[in-house]
Amino acid sequence: MTSEVTDLMGALRDGAMSLDEVAQRFRSRSWPRRAQPRPTTYLEMAAQAQEDPEPDVPGSFDEVTAALYRGEISGEQYEVLAQAMAESKRSEDRLQEEAEQGLNGS
Repeated sequence: MTSEVTDLMGALRDGAMSLDEVAQRFRSRSWPRRAQPRPTTYLEMAAQAQEDPEPDVPGSFDEVTAALYRGEISGEQYEVLAQAMAESKRSEDRLQEEAEQGLNGS
């Protein structure tokens, strides 16, 4: 099963797309969010450490991390793509915040 992310990783690996092109696509796409919130206290971290990890989500940044671990992309490429993904999420957060403020009449 392929996703847009695996297709982009393949295009980067094969040289069909440059790192800048893939990063731009990462900035413009929507990324799935974690189903479970991150722990905020040491007690929550300890409890979560005892649980099974969440499965990889198709179409998520998990696929990029897997490509790094398989040696298909370099650490530098990973960093560029991680920054692009983070920019996309920050942009989505800003839009969500603006929409919520608009609904609340602020």
